[in-house]
Amino acid sequence: MRALDRLGSPALMPLWKAVHDRMSSGRQVSRVKAGPLDDEQRSAVADLLGTDRLPGEYVTVSMAALDELLMSAVGAGAREVVVALLGPLDDRAGQRALADASRSELWAWLDSHVVVTSQPALKGWVESVRRAGLVAGSVERTRRELDRALRILAALPAAGVPLPVLAESLLGDPHALDEGTRGAGLVLRALAELHDVELPKNAQERRALWESAGVVEDELSSVVLAAGLRLSGVGGQVLRVCADEGHVAALTLAQVRATSFVGSPQEVWVFENPSVLAVAVARLGPSCPPMVCTSGWPNSAVIALLRGLAAEGSALRYHGDFDGEGVRIAAHVIARTGATPWRMATEDYLRALGDGTPVGRITEAPWDDGLANAMCEHGSAVPEERVTGRLLDEIQERGRVVGGLP
Repeated sequence: MRALDRLGSPALMPLWKAVHDRMSSGRQVSRVKAGPLDDEQRSAVADLLGTDRLPGEYVTVSMAALDELLMSAVGAGAREVVVALLGPLDDRAGQRALADASRSELWAWLDSHVVVTSQPALKGWVESVRRAGLVAGSVERTRRELDRALRILAALPAAGVPLPVLAESLLGDPHALDEGTRGAGLVLRALAELHDVELPKNAQERRALWESAGVVEDELSSVVLAAGLRLSGVGGQVLRVCADEGHVAALTLAQVRATSFVGSPQEVWVFENPSVLAVAVARLGPSCPPMVCTSGWPNSAVIALLRGLAAEGSALRYHGDFDGEGVRIAAHVIARTGATPWRMATEDYLRALGDGTPVGRITEAPWDDGLANAMCEHGSAVPEERVTGRLLDEIQERGRVVGGLP
């Protein structure tokens, strides 16, 4: 390129840097403003532009005029000159577009993740994560952190394992969920959203929230209630004795783990509230069909028992309260155990409506698109106890059909 040394003089550098910067925007450039210029730089610009008068401290140059001048002087336009002098141009507009697309892809991935779609209550957590923005401004790092948190959430409730054991088994680092880590914060925020509770403010509250997700220090504090189940193994013997005597059994997690699920029943009825089991054994005694109670949010013993039954082919039929939390519990049990909702549709809710307490915070029911809208419209909860008699009538009739109940 002819006369490039003269164009590359230090006095002209402010102008070339301004041109380079504006062209690196990735947008169409018609004019460029350079400055502040000292006297030497003003003289150099005036010489370049062929003007009799010195420009002011700041000079605005037409890109068309500059291109024409440079083509005449050195046989190259402004773009070629600044690239030769200062290096390749950026494309900030293009980079911003790519960054925007990358962020959009990240949030779409999170929003459609199976852990989120299977439990719509987590939509609030997704929004809070989005509001918090990218980790260190990086899409890649944010996705890694979220992927780790989602792996933990997918495995909860845990089977009564300590937090370091859970972190090591799923993330390869026993300290990945230590207090104060980003991973622990993400998971605890999700659990708080699921359970509709405030974020824990101290170590005791954090420990309680972890325990609600099956992260415990022993196998004795987690207990599941069951009736009518006859299995083998240590836990199975407890279940069998109680079933034969028409009682509800209370199994610890340790006993569930010592249960053999071979010969599991064809169907198991799963309820949210212990009162349903109490009514069932009082009414049916030793003829009570297989039932399990989650006692609200299922703990490790509940999930371990239900998963053991499902693994041996038992069909789990779930019923719970028709209120905001009841729907979230149902979605959680279904997502974690493969249970199917039973008498939990919109028509079941509407048929049982009456005077009731408010439904609370409502989230979508993955198994019925209309249920959340109906609950919002009527604003009244239907406790499981209201329909217990009807549910047991249907179970008894079903048992008579297949020859299982008198």
